[in-house]
Amino acid sequence: MARYSVWSLARNALSYHRDWPRQWRSPELGSAYDVVIVGGGGHGLATAYYLAKEHGVTNVAVLEKGWLGGGNTGRNTTIVRSNYLWDESAAIYELALKLWEGLSRDLNYNVMLSQRGVLNLAHSLGDVRAGRRRAEANRLNGVDSEWLDTAGVARVCPILNTSTSLRYPVMGSTWQPRGGTARHDAVAWGYARAADARGVDIIQNCEVTGIRRDSGGAVAGVETTRGLIGTKKVALAAAGHTSVLAAMADVRLPIQSHPLQALVSEPIKPVLDQVVMSGAIHVYVSQSDKGELVIGAGIDSYNSYAQRGSFHVLEHQMASIVELFPIFARLRMMRTWAGIVDTCPDASPIVSKTPVPGLYINGGWGTGGFKSTPGSGVVFAHTIAKDAPHPINAPFSLDRFTTGALIDEHGAAAVAH
Repeated sequence: MARYSVWSLARNALSYHRDWPRQWRSPELGSAYDVVIVGGGGHGLATAYYLAKEHGVTNVAVLEKGWLGGGNTGRNTTIVRSNYLWDESAAIYELALKLWEGLSRDLNYNVMLSQRGVLNLAHSLGDVRAGRRRAEANRLNGVDSEWLDTAGVARVCPILNTSTSLRYPVMGSTWQPRGGTARHDAVAWGYARAADARGVDIIQNCEVTGIRRDSGGAVAGVETTRGLIGTKKVALAAAGHTSVLAAMADVRLPIQSHPLQALVSEPIKPVLDQVVMSGAIHVYVSQSDKGELVIGAGIDSYNSYAQRGSFHVLEHQMASIVELFPIFARLRMMRTWAGIVDTCPDASPIVSKTPVPGLYINGGWGTGGFKSTPGSGVVFAHTIAKDAPHPINAPFSLDRFTTGALIDEHGAAAVAH
């Protein structure tokens, strides 16, 4: 793997940047692997990387039915934060955030982390109580978080409308200074490059069509559009399609999939220095390095695998953003799209073994998937390599839906639930 540095940049400038090597290989599909990971997005690639780096498991294939990072990894709004309410959630998201802070150096690839801070607005007395409770819980868990009153919110984000005449007046906000954004495609490319350098095979345009099991019920291989692959371990990290894949092994998951819509505006000069989120009116916004406003909404209420949203959601989204930021009223929308979010009943993920020996699940993240990428990869890799959960993902086991040990994160998950 070529090392990126100011020296390599200068050296390749002499050849007009024609001699850069490919970032990862396009290998032929092998007949058998120690581990097959289904899903070539951030979680799948991070899992492969940490399997190789932390556990020495390099005979790994990552199968992606489309192009690398073309699913939810390339369709999210790039927000990174760890200010979740419950201890279990705070642990996994704070692990991820700490890894985010050193990820560019670890991968030798700039993931463009921008820790600009995240505001979660409160618009009612109930929001205020929940926000203050979450801020205090975060601080007890070592997560940077504080409560701002209306004046404090106005100091942090002067262009936000804090008038008391609003239908949903801003009554305060939680504030996480270490939160922010990262470049989604750079994360996928960085992990792919680093995993490939450690011997992982990344196979694009290879759809899984079945999961084979032996006479004892354990995983024996996967059927794909490019042939049969033998393996004793299959790890599913396919976001909205995780439940579809699990059904191939007769595992029923408590996951529903919904479209989640986002859009970007035309580019403007820098005016918004933070990420601003409102769970009550279902909108959130940040400004990209190119000047576009990246705006998210709540989920469409119907179940679907379509990667587009509904017009009424878009209309509500625009009305909400204009109320909070009147200066954006004359901006034009450039493009809109949707990702497929996989949601669990308690708005927390499943990172777990399954009743089928050799089958592992990483899904149900809702809108928390992108921000959890590094932490999810570390604990899922541990679970696969050791056939036992890491202490951090042990609470996110599949059997919590039968034991009742749920982790209710509907409030902190905000706009998606």
